[in-house]
Amino acid sequence: LEEAAIGGHPDARYNLACYEGRNRRHDRAVKYLIIAATQGDDDSIKALMDAYKGGFVSKENLAAALRGQKAAVDETKSPQRDAAEKAFAS
Repeated sequence: LEEAAIGGHPDARYNLACYEGRNRRHDRAVKYLIIAATQGDDDSIKALMDAYKGGFVSKENLAAALRGQKAAVDETKSPQRDAAEKAFAS
């Protein structure tokens, strides 16, 4: 799992965050969630919002993660992908 996370897999980062959170290492969990969120992981954003409500994440860190997640999602958009989505939706 750690190898996958180091390799840049956002789901692995999210899973490590869950593991760290269950072991009450909230600072480490938040770091993993922020990294996964900036790689475009939606579940990490949801978890960060919950962590914010619980007081584990600052407003600034949540805002930065949201900006990073949006940037990651925007990077994957292209006219070719939009055309493919429309073609497969029909």
